[in-house]
Amino acid sequence: MIRTVHASDIGRVRTVNEDSVWIGATRHGYTLGIIADGMGGHLAGDTASRLALETMRNALEGLQPDLSEEELREALAAAITEANGIVHSEASRDEKYHNMGTTVVSVLLKGSAGYIGHIGDSRAYLVKDGAATQLTEDHTLVNELFKNGQISLEELDNHPRRNVLTRALGTDPEVHADLAPVNLAMGELLLLCSDGLSNFVSLEHMGKVAGIQEIPLEERADRLLQLALLAGGGDNISLAMLEHQGEAAVPETKEWNR
Repeated sequence: MIRTVHASDIGRVRTVNEDSVWIGATRHGYTLGIIADGMGGHLAGDTASRLALETMRNALEGLQPDLSEEELREALAAAITEANGIVHSEASRDEKYHNMGTTVVSVLLKGSAGYIGHIGDSRAYLVKDGAATQLTEDHTLVNELFKNGQISLEELDNHPRRNVLTRALGTDPEVHADLAPVNLAMGELLLLCSDGLSNFVSLEHMGKVAGIQEIPLEERADRLLQLALLAGGGDNISLAMLEHQGEAAVPETKEWNR
């Protein structure tokens, strides 16, 4: 069984939560999770993330049963492309949304296997045996500098321009999403999050807290939110967790808003 939970918090600094997050089951039993972290200022970021999430959710809600893994990949890619078009069109039409865009990290599973799709610096992690491994690669300026050997690993997390994106959803007419296969073994957990979590909670703490199988997913999610808040809560914080807890991999969802 795939158990899921999602949560979001405005943090201690922002006046608006520009993150949008949802996870649950589609009409024919696929598991879908989406986190979008909007940008562009008051209302614009909130609008961009909401439009992206709603467009993707609507596009994938009616997927036919028994699709192949390749068909799942194509469906997720098409949903992200459609969301990009919607957000970009809205930004082009209304002056107050001129600079808006959003990150997105998403997962579409059939049973315990499927695909992760992402653009920007919202992330996906695999948590196994209390350790977290990052599955996505940030589309940021500092990550490009690091890959080119211009900054060190230590500088990566503290660079003054670490929030500058090289790729986002809705800022250009066309965008390329990274897509990667994922297959959750029993006991493994997939964690999706905005940078309000990953910038404030260490990889070690993320793995340890998300991997505490003796407590419910809801409590683990709340502990992660609290860690980010204790570290300053300098951004909106959103996360979604999917855990393979054995038996048939049927999605069961819990959710709450803080």
